Amino acid sequence: MPLASRRIRQGQADYWPGFVDAMATLLLVIIFLLSIFMLSQFYLSQAISGKDSVLESLRAQISQLTDLLALEQLRTSELETSLTAMTASLAGAEEEQARLSSLLQSAEAGGDEANALRAELTEQEKLTAEAQAQVELFNQQLAALRSQLASLEAALEAAEAKDKESQTQIADLGRRLNSALAQKVQELARARSEFFGRLRVALGNRDDIQIVGDRFVFQSEVFFDSGSAALNPAGQTELDKIASAIREISGDVPDDINWVLRIDGHSDSQPISTPEFPSNWHLSAGRAISVVRYLTDQGVPPNRLLAAGFGEFQPLAAGASAEDLRRNRRIEFKLTER
Repeated sequence: MPLASRRIRQGQADYWPGFVDAMATLLLVIIFLLSIFMLSQFYLSQAISGKDSVLESLRAQISQLTDLLALEQLRTSELETSLTAMTASLAGAEEEQARLSSLLQSAEAGGDEANALRAELTEQEKLTAEAQAQVELFNQQLAALRSQLASLEAALEAAEAKDKESQTQIADLGRRLNSALAQKVQELARARSEFFGRLRVALGNRDDIQIVGDRFVFQSEVFFDSGSAALNPAGQTELDKIASAIREISGDVPDDINWVLRIDGHSDSQPISTPEFPSNWHLSAGRAISVVRYLTDQGVPPNRLLAAGFGEFQPLAAGASAEDLRRNRRIEFKLTER
């Protein structure tokens, strides 16, 4: 059955309904693609939210390690400067000690000058020993700092490698989620195609039933009398066929696809105001609910059904002729994901 029907009036083809149907189908395709994109983004954000918290913690650790490494590098630089100064001081002390030893050797053994030189030499040796001890301590501290620097650099490299690995895992997770979502969309599309195929066979070729995009469209007169939301006998017969098709495909749809059959009620633009239906909203919603209740009575699981009323605000035809009003009074069936 074509997506846009063409009717022959007075020997001429009326292309306006077909154009409207084509535009409606294109709009539905765009909305469907946008819905899939938003759904994939939602699932992706949910799946990687935990990974994001791990990454934030890991990046905070990297920042702390970087700061600590910079501090240790500064301490090492200061210690190296002090060590250089102390080494220079030690060299000076050793030169002074050598000078005093030379003077003492040239002085007389028992003279006052020799005694003074011996005292000065003893003091200088003491200072030299202290300088050597301090230089040794500085060398030990410098070795310890260099070891700490090596450990910090190794820890920082490990943290950065882990961060890169986590980012790779998140990218891989995103690809796998998109692939899984695409698979679910394909499975739902196959179920919808099978459902439509079975309905075509069950309902046959009728002028008052059309396929528009991903929806089966029934004129309201198929199910209801004018101004009523009570199913007529002919409508019940048609719904029996639909219920049978739903029961047949329900076992073929994968369990992890949360599908529903949405029943949309639409009215024409003629106002209604009765005690039972104060507006077209009430009439369109009441008709959709009547269909849902009947399908439930025929064994269709209620959790697989959804009723919605749109009033006169989603017309298929923009005109006000009798034919346009008739087209806009309709019940639509759409197999979709919840």
